[in-house]
Amino acid sequence: MANTKSAKGKIREISKKTDVNKSVRNRYRTYIKRVELNIVKGDKAMAQKALKSAESEIMSAVSKKILHKNTASRKISRLVGQIKSIK
Repeated sequence: MANTKSAKGKIREISKKTDVNKSVRNRYRTYIKRVELNIVKGDKAMAQKALKSAESEIMSAVSKKILHKNTASRKISRLVGQIKSIK
């Protein structure tokens, strides 16, 4: 446990930041799940529409340094590939 005043303040600061980061992470994961559900249903049009909103959420997480740029690009690329494979 922290003893100094500055360490206690840092703990409070980190916990606030952690809460914000968790909410952003949950948000972009929810958008990804919407795309994946439409892929499973086989609804190509809805999957593409969901991907457009998911892509902006993912890149928003990148700008907030919650997700690495290459990781985000890989996730988007894989989702696009899955959508293209829908008959």
